[in-house]
This record gives sequence, C-alpha cells and structure tokens, in this order.
Amino acid sequence: MPATRQELFDYLDSLDVTHRTLNHAPVFTVEESAAVKAGLPGAHTKNLFLKDKAGQLFLICAEALAPIKINKLHPVLGCKRLSFGKPDLLLSYLGVTPGSVTLFSVLNDTDKEVTLVIDKTLVDSETVNFHPLLNDATTTISNTDMVKFAKATGHDPIVIDFAALNAETHAPS
Repeated sequence: MPATRQELFDYLDSLDVTHRTLNHAPVFTVEESAAVKAGLPGAHTKNLFLKDKAGQLFLICAEALAPIKINKLHPVLGCKRLSFGKPDLLLSYLGVTPGSVTLFSVLNDTDKEVTLVIDKTLVDSETVNFHPLLNDATTTISNTDMVKFAKATGHDPIVIDFAALNAETHAPS
C-alpha cells in the first residue's frame, strides 16, 4: 500500500525535516496552481514521471516554469529515448496518480526502481514546494531537507541545470 499523507509527515518528522502544509482545492497543472503559488514563498515545482525505451523509470522534479525538452533529455541521463510513464506504472512504482506526482512519492519506491532527477534551481532555492502525495495540498520544505529526504529514501538525486540545458539546445550553431 502506498504511504498516506500522515505517514509521509511522520517520516519527515523522523528525519527532523521541518515542513508546513497548505490545504487547497485540487490542482492538476502548473497553470491551475497559480493562485496557490501566489500565497506560498519558495520554488514551486512540476514533476514528471518518465520511462525510457528500455523500461528505466525516472522522476523529474523541476522548477515549475523550467522548460524541459523530453526529447533532448535522454543523452544527458545516458538512457534510451524518454516518454511519459503510464498511470498504472506511476501508481505501481510511486503510489500516486497523474496530477499528484511529487518528490515525496519516492517514499513509495521501496525497491529503488525510479531514478530521481532534481532541477539545480530547486537545489539552489531556499525553500521548495511539493504536493504531499495528493494534489489538494502543498508542503514546503528547505532545499537541504529536500535532498536529505531523497537520500534517506535511497534515492540519491541526479542534479541537472535545466535552464542551462535549455540554453544549450537553443544556442545558435
């Protein structure tokens, strides 16, 4: 069974991760969450569950407005071409449904099948915001606690500078 929100909060507490949560109406897209973001300081996120042609799974956690060129990401990650993972695969590995994809869902990946990729912008931000396993709330933690949580779950993140990567793909040749 996937972790509940309370189990997530208990896990964060066990790691001495300071967190605060704002409950709100469910949001499914970055655009829908604009009103929520207006009231919460810190970096806001978008989270993508991807699968490569060989079956390798990835969770991309990026700053909400970061342009992510999925068709240009596979060489950076050293994998086959990427596409979005199907909802049943997402639920099976991360215990969440589309619209609720979050860094915190790696808590459910107890077999460590999913590679975690975090945007450098998030690592450099003082605080970051993620859904606490469902998209009807947003939880704020520090950038250092974000990495601490990831590593505690056995997911040592790959950090990618999506802004620089996007600039490279748009550079004149």
